Amino acid sequence: MEQRRLGDRTVGAIGLGGMPMSVREENDEALAVRTIHAALDAGVTLIDTADAYSLSEEEFGHNEELIARALREYGAGADDVVVATKGGHTRSGTEWHLDGRPEYLRQACEGSLQRLGVEAIGLYQHHRPDPEVDYAETLGGLKALLDDGLILRAGISNADPDQIRLAHEVLGEGLVAVQNEFSPRFRTSQAELDLCDELGIAFLPWSPLGGMGSAADLGDRFAPFAEVAAAHDVSPQRVALAWELAKSPVVIPIPGASRVESVLDSVAATQLRLSTDELARLDAS
Repeated sequence: MEQRRLGDRTVGAIGLGGMPMSVREENDEALAVRTIHAALDAGVTLIDTADAYSLSEEEFGHNEELIARALREYGAGADDVVVATKGGHTRSGTEWHLDGRPEYLRQACEGSLQRLGVEAIGLYQHHRPDPEVDYAETLGGLKALLDDGLILRAGISNADPDQIRLAHEVLGEGLVAVQNEFSPRFRTSQAELDLCDELGIAFLPWSPLGGMGSAADLGDRFAPFAEVAAAHDVSPQRVALAWELAKSPVVIPIPGASRVESVLDSVAATQLRLSTDELARLDAS
């Protein structure tokens, strides 16, 4: 698979988002493990998760534990795969809340370390700015985790350009990734993508196919993606990922998957080359 930079590390140009494996009313863990193994077989070397990816508060950390189990069973370690997790979201029952305090971020990181079974997290990202906590204070907490060796690389998520610039000032070369929503449906993170390109920071589009409830009918909602897909005899989802990859060498999409077929189709996007005219049509759609 094509490789892209994540700070001092190279990873496959397509990552795997683990969220769909843990947030449904019924989660098929055996199928999820097979899907992760298929991703590894296909050359995926970045897996994205978060401590809050679970059905409810009672199962907090479910996705991290699931990924750790799958990697153990496969025999893959930190030298083989970068596991990117996030902290800063909390759960109360099934509700999502925010806590951007540095002390909570450290507590969350320590919990993730235990669940993932590692001495240091490959990429640790602050999940979402907390309006009740000064963002510089939160970033200081993230930098402390980096300085103390609990994490190897730092990232932020759901950040605007000013927040990215501030994080770059606070974290320096320790900031290697920004994870924002970007897809054919949601394109308002273009400014953040452009800034990451300028700064040489990896941009990880989350929900790059439009989200769990919308990915399947992407081609129905965005006709040009279906038309380009028909011309190449591939899926509209594969076209969407190839379109995103073509936007910048810093882009590393992390499509969620809970089936082997889905992850294999996503990985194949790294081999799909779209023409300048096709890219322009997709941009204008």
